[in-house]
Amino acid sequence: MDGDFVIYLGRKALEVALLVSAPILITCIVVGVVITLFQAVTSIRDMSLTAVPKLVAVGVVTLLFGSWMLSTMLKFTNEIFGYIQTIGR
Repeated sequence: MDGDFVIYLGRKALEVALLVSAPILITCIVVGVVITLFQAVTSIRDMSLTAVPKLVAVGVVTLLFGSWMLSTMLKFTNEIFGYIQTIGR
């Protein structure tokens, strides 16, 4: 195992982490901005108003994209274990 391979694995791990977390992070950002705008327009300052919609939105996104996230992580994990097998021989 050389330095280039280690850099490749690190880069691939960061890419997978970004891909898997992107739907949830983008949803939190969008819902947060919408709720903040709603609070600014209506002058409502309730903390539960910010938390509950984010939780519901994250739950829906997780249900929608959960299988894709799992398959992406499993594909990467299988790739890593494949590399481990080839190194051990």
